[in-house]
Amino acid sequence: MFTLFIANKNYSSWSLRPWVLMRELHIPFEERIIPFGGISTPDAFRSFSPTGKVPCLVDADLVIWDSLAISEYLAEAVSTVWPSERVPRAWARCAAAEMHSGFLNLRNSCTMNCGLRVKIEVHSKALLSELQRVDELWNDGLSRFGGPFLAGKTFTAVDAFFAPVAFRVQTYDPPLSARAREYVNLLLGLPSMKHWYEAALRETWRDEEHEAEARKSGLWLHDLRHSALRRD
Repeated sequence: MFTLFIANKNYSSWSLRPWVLMRELHIPFEERIIPFGGISTPDAFRSFSPTGKVPCLVDADLVIWDSLAISEYLAEAVSTVWPSERVPRAWARCAAAEMHSGFLNLRNSCTMNCGLRVKIEVHSKALLSELQRVDELWNDGLSRFGGPFLAGKTFTAVDAFFAPVAFRVQTYDPPLSARAREYVNLLLGLPSMKHWYEAALRETWRDEEHEAEARKSGLWLHDLRHSALRRD
């Protein structure tokens, strides 16, 4: 059985991608959560990750330490990771790669923090530009391939790569088209996403670096998380 190392579900958008992919496609794995170490233990992931980052997939003596590489590794054994047809598969890989390497303003201005509801007072031009591109990309896939998922009727890796954006939309309520919001609601309603979200709210770990990023993002309207045990 695979072992998937992840960090706090409240914060770790990169961990969410392979986790939700494997859960939605019913790929068995053992979950190992290692909380972010903060100032006290900055190398918390070094014992299992060559980069000191998460996620990491372990298959016997093999370690795969990147979310896109994990998806491709799983695709070698599971045919449903990517769309079966050539055109949607190519589109899905492009869209996933774009998310994997881009959208830095969205990541930095809207850090993932599942349990918060935050009001952004002023959206920068750079952030609005990236939100527009997300909206454009989603609408393109939904229109081309008929939905309800980005590359067709079923959940695939490209949806997993945008799953963290759905939690960001829930937290920050950015401007998006009606169809994009329908897609967000679809993702948030998946059993695996509900499970992740509920677990994120139950976590009592706090990492000050991630908390500070969320404070910089805007005004906290609600904190829905259980009481905190600080790790800083």
